[in-house]
Amino acid sequence: MKSEKYNKGMEIIKKISGKQGEQVFDAINEISPDFAEIVVEFAFGDICSRPGLDLKSREIATMAALTAMGTATRQLKLHIQAALNLGCTHGELVEIMMQMAVYAGIPAALNGLFILKEVVDDTDIRSE
Repeated sequence: MKSEKYNKGMEIIKKISGKQGEQVFDAINEISPDFAEIVVEFAFGDICSRPGLDLKSREIATMAALTAMGTATRQLKLHIQAALNLGCTHGELVEIMMQMAVYAGIPAALNGLFILKEVVDDTDIRSE
């Protein structure tokens, strides 16, 4: 039986990422059930469920951080899709990447733009 924090975390994952998010955590669970539980409970059950920011704002912040890191391509793809699911437009996502050029550097922003293009191409989102 899973904890209340885990169940709350999975609800948020389903809301922002749908089936894709569940599949990611199923894959993590196959490798390390303990780690999957920690991520779901902490990142989503504790942090994302806080009332201070809406989920769209949290995804914008997450995308900016992952873009700046430059080492989290898989996670950035997932969070770009989540941002789209939560109502971010293609134009807003491009602006986030452009903003990262100032604070994370042009290479990080370019990498983010190319990852955004992959997600958009895969989901057939039209540019605004």
